[in-house]
Amino acid sequence: MEELDIATVTKRSIHGVFALVSRTFFIQLFSLGVITVLYALLKESEIGVFYVVSASIAFLSYFSDIGLAAALIQKKEALTEEDLKTTFTIQQILVVTVCLIALLLSGFVGNMYKLNVDGVHLFQALVAGFFLSSLKTIPSILLERNLRFDKLVIPQIIETIVFNSTVLFCALKGYGVMSYTYAVLARGIVGLLTIYLIAPWRMGLSFSKTVAKKLLSFGIPFQSNSVLALLKDDLLILYLGTVLPFSQLGYIGFAQKWAYTPLRLIMDNMIRITFPSFSRLAHDANHLGKAIEKSLFATISLIFPALTGLAILAPYFVHYIPKYQKWEPALLSLTFFTINAGLSSLSTPLTNALNAIGKVKVTLYLMVFWTIATWVFTPVAVFLFGFNGVAIASAFIATSVIGVVYLVKRYIVFNLTQLLIAPTIATLVMGSVLYFLSKILVTNLLTIFVMIGIGMGIYVGMMMLLGRQQIIADAKAIVASLKK
Repeated sequence: MEELDIATVTKRSIHGVFALVSRTFFIQLFSLGVITVLYALLKESEIGVFYVVSASIAFLSYFSDIGLAAALIQKKEALTEEDLKTTFTIQQILVVTVCLIALLLSGFVGNMYKLNVDGVHLFQALVAGFFLSSLKTIPSILLERNLRFDKLVIPQIIETIVFNSTVLFCALKGYGVMSYTYAVLARGIVGLLTIYLIAPWRMGLSFSKTVAKKLLSFGIPFQSNSVLALLKDDLLILYLGTVLPFSQLGYIGFAQKWAYTPLRLIMDNMIRITFPSFSRLAHDANHLGKAIEKSLFATISLIFPALTGLAILAPYFVHYIPKYQKWEPALLSLTFFTINAGLSSLSTPLTNALNAIGKVKVTLYLMVFWTIATWVFTPVAVFLFGFNGVAIASAFIATSVIGVVYLVKRYIVFNLTQLLIAPTIATLVMGSVLYFLSKILVTNLLTIFVMIGIGMGIYVGMMMLLGRQQIIADAKAIVASLKK
């Protein structure tokens, strides 16, 4: 299997960023457009059903991998067919077991959450989609480990187009929750066929006790983080489904979806690249520290202004789009979720770096803390503030990023303060101007987009004033890499 030197890692990482961002930008806009229409067409309760049922499948998925995929990506030595087939065998045993249990319990799940027949069918479709997705793991690992994001992004684009086109068509036809059911199945089938066309791998079952033991030594602690994330996030949603009506879950889902959109657009692409990239640089502390600084600066420079603009202008979108006025109760939650998202744009890349250098137990301790904090503060906040308490608690807990920075600095040298100065000041200036100007100038949808343009102009101007040297230096490095 192909091994990479530092120059190749740098080149492919930069190319990977451009491949993911450039090739997914318009498709993400397409997805946002579809989501915008869906939130207008579907009822709050229908959005709530999809929110809860999706969380239940996410709950199951954590028991299907036990960290083997991450272990293969992080592994320093070249991969062998024995590594791949052992991983595939263990995963499929777990996946098939989980899927059979889930299908047998679909009636129980429907009764627990008072789902109608369409809701149960959606659950079953997500189980089927989960199985199809598991078959893509090995080709995805091979592409990701070798930083071939230019190819890895193709199935994602096709899946996104198929899912969003199907769900929108069905919603327009009045299928309600079943719109998601058909879309999930279509996405699973098309995605599986596409990735095997791009990265063929001959499926095979094999088991090596030696290989399994070595991979699990990293995989189990890594997956323990994921299981705790499950308890912290998805299990919490399932709990909320028993204490809050679906309409209020719809408000939470709406607020979270929009607040986390900049993370999905920007940080998800960065994280997808940085974990394998950091893993390849783990032996070189100097290059690793610089790579972390570059990725953090790029991430926060894009996410901070996007989240600030979203929080300020969202009330105007809700007010001036008639079918969106039903989402007005979700605006307070949206604001607090944006705070959580902003702080997560710092903590997530840093915990990713810890995993990449093998400090998976450190991130496990962090996840234990976050899980306990979530289950302590969220129920109390919901009792005090209603459904808005979910977002309020998430924002409060996210301030623990200070501890994450302290821990990472024990292992990796990087300068976070210097990175934060320009984006933070530029965002505060932009946000202040937008806040006051919007009260005067926003009178319809067109003026909202004018305000977005003004905000972008102010932010770019401030960034060039405060961080011109770093931006120019990074741009030159990127251009030089792309020319190679």
